[in-house]
Amino acid sequence: MNKLNGKIAVVTGGNSGIGYASAKEFKNQGATVVITGRNLERVEKAAQELGVSGIVADVANISAIADLVDQVKSNFGKIDILFVNAGIFQTSPVGQISEEMFDNQVGINFKGAVFTTEKFLPILNDGASIINLSSINAYTGMPNTAVYAATKAALNSYTRTAATELAPRNIRVNSVNPGPVATPIFEKTGMKEEQLNGFAEAIQNRVPLKRIGQSGEIAKLVAFLASDDASFITGGEYNIDGGININPLLS
Repeated sequence: MNKLNGKIAVVTGGNSGIGYASAKEFKNQGATVVITGRNLERVEKAAQELGVSGIVADVANISAIADLVDQVKSNFGKIDILFVNAGIFQTSPVGQISEEMFDNQVGINFKGAVFTTEKFLPILNDGASIINLSSINAYTGMPNTAVYAATKAALNSYTRTAATELAPRNIRVNSVNPGPVATPIFEKTGMKEEQLNGFAEAIQNRVPLKRIGQSGEIAKLVAFLASDDASFITGGEYNIDGGININPLLS
């Protein structure tokens, strides 16, 4: 089904995980896709694998976002889909949170997300779709994730207000809140393999469906929200978590 035929889509952090899977789904549904990321080698490799365009940009740097927008405008004109996906996951217990860790996560997960939308707005077509990648961590009170969770809660709040303000242009803004998903984001925390495996097993046991989600499953929801099938949906938050958020104490 080519429900995104003729649409131009930009995916930040599109070289791996949910961003990569979503870029693939967008392309499969007929969109012209641009992915971004911070690492030149990874962006080029992913772009080649996917058969899409790749541009290096660090969303923690507002001038880099502005340069990204200029390149997209020059190469593609206006766009129809903006998937604000780039983010990082770092853990620390309350009482041991460093200023560096705080600034890093807020700078990418919230400030970077907000200014990605800010800078892309002039080249968004009326009727475009913005999808923000958030997390059920915004609600769960999961230990060691206070700052990460706060960035996602802030992003969800921003989503609701942006949806209201952009409605006159018929630009829809929604958040996707994944639960535990098998992506490289956890490997970047610095946790050892046995710690990661133990973490994954513990989380999986709390999911009613008794498994970890896959990036491709999240991508299906993202593509739906990007499509005209979701034309009456804005300001929403969509949990896609195997049921963990409704059964937080499930053993």
